[in-house]
Amino acid sequence: MRRLLLALCLLAATMWSAPAVAQARSQLGPLCTTDTTPADQMIDACSKIVALKVFKGEQLATIHFWRAVGWNKKGDYSKVIADATEAIRLQPSQAAYNLRGSAYYDKGEYEIAIADFDDALKLGPPSGTIFHNRGNAWRGKGDFSRAIADYDATIKLEPKSAFSFQNRGIAKEALGELDGALADINQAIRLDPTLPQPLINRTAIWRIRGDLDRAIADGSEAIRLAKEKPPVNIMTPPNSVLISGYIHRALAYEAKGDYAHARDDYKATLAIVASDAGSKANQATAKVRLSLVTDALAPVPRDAPPSTMPPTQAPQQSGASPAAPPAPAMLLKRMALVIGNGAYVHVKALPNPANDARAVARSLRDIGFTVSEGIDLDRTSMQKVTRDFLREAARAQIAIVYYAGHGVQVDGRNYLIPVDVELKAGSSMTDAMIDMDTIMAGLDDQVRTNILIFDACRNNPMAQQVASAGGNRAIEGASGLAAPQSLGAGATLGAGTLIAFATAPGQVALDGEGANSPFSAALSRHLGTPGLEVQQMLTRVRAEVVSSTKSKQVPWSNSSLLGEVYLAAK
Repeated sequence: MRRLLLALCLLAATMWSAPAVAQARSQLGPLCTTDTTPADQMIDACSKIVALKVFKGEQLATIHFWRAVGWNKKGDYSKVIADATEAIRLQPSQAAYNLRGSAYYDKGEYEIAIADFDDALKLGPPSGTIFHNRGNAWRGKGDFSRAIADYDATIKLEPKSAFSFQNRGIAKEALGELDGALADINQAIRLDPTLPQPLINRTAIWRIRGDLDRAIADGSEAIRLAKEKPPVNIMTPPNSVLISGYIHRALAYEAKGDYAHARDDYKATLAIVASDAGSKANQATAKVRLSLVTDALAPVPRDAPPSTMPPTQAPQQSGASPAAPPAPAMLLKRMALVIGNGAYVHVKALPNPANDARAVARSLRDIGFTVSEGIDLDRTSMQKVTRDFLREAARAQIAIVYYAGHGVQVDGRNYLIPVDVELKAGSSMTDAMIDMDTIMAGLDDQVRTNILIFDACRNNPMAQQVASAGGNRAIEGASGLAAPQSLGAGATLGAGTLIAFATAPGQVALDGEGANSPFSAALSRHLGTPGLEVQQMLTRVRAEVVSSTKSKQVPWSNSSLLGEVYLAAK
């Protein structure tokens, strides 16, 4: 469970007045102000009381608070925020601030959530529940040290808080402290063995350690418990626990090479109604991975030549790479997908992406990455090499995607362009391109670090000047690729994601006058520097590009990495 219900009952002491509405109070009051009332009945009862226009001040604040609780049960967080805001306006309280902060948390708006939890703590005595919820928000922001401090405060006040032990363990896991994480999660299970959530989180630790059978066992028990006794706490988003259980077990099955069971679990994930942002993100990942494992289960045509490439061998090709056979017993620690598209048919060709991709691929192989490399890929080949890579990444602990070529933004989503795509306005245009969000969703996993690097144009493809790109990686000099709203889907990101673009938003990535683009030339030089942390490496790349282009191009990056990542050994 990500949040806890605040048992600060500003409601129990509320005094009902106005004898003329005594009957309405007796009929509607209990339905509105009892936490076990079904959501729709609670909302209806509270709405009728508000409509009476009899109560005001603290009493009316009470009704708005409970109606917000009803909306929270339904997962309608915008309405939770609206009613909680009105309750705070009428009578500020710890309960209302906590409830609104929790709704902002579920919408992924962590800064606002933290501000609400801060205000809640100012209004009353120290509350383990509020410390816990603020810890969750810090964890959502990736500030794990502050999250652990808040969980420590909760445990000091409430030493039997199973969820705080669990969430402190999750924060420790994110920082790489696996022994401490496992100890905390085991303690949560000891405190309450009926809870499915600690078991779900323990599956991630087993997967990191490569113990997939234990991961599957914990996932199975968590699903059984979630079905047997669904969480009743109003602060737990509907169906979120069961969705989380299914996708974690599916990822373990897939890493083991058991695609049939993984497929079934991904289908189960998608069959459940999701309400909160985390569950929807889990479903986005499940949708991509379901497609991948379904492909893997498809029968091989009789006339297809057998694949002889071992899974650790790096394919090099001008078309799509052949899919490596499953290797369920082995975790491929470091994998990379490198694509360079320059030989475009319908827009101005770019001379350097092929050279750029080869240089980057060579640098990655030199530091021990298993690399899938594709040069001048058409739509079919690009889809295949991307899907094959995403499928194999189920067993990776660090995955890098590098792309050089044309890229565009359409309606806030970023697309990478195969060499045979003809950019024309129309509803089916994006179907012919590779959706960057799909790649991110496919990689979203608590046990993996993802690094995505794009040396691509950042402009709008819908302009009339589509065929006159000129000597740069721009199709039209308008807006660039969209900066990601979140890094990956945001639900299971544990190790974190870094996205780097060759230039700043709204600017043009130059193809360069030499054999390589300014960005890839600098990148390939610094990738293999021993002991250089990845963000420090990108800082050096940025400085070199700014210098070589006389400030015409400034590389840009966005990171949710949870710790230091070294591509070349210290």
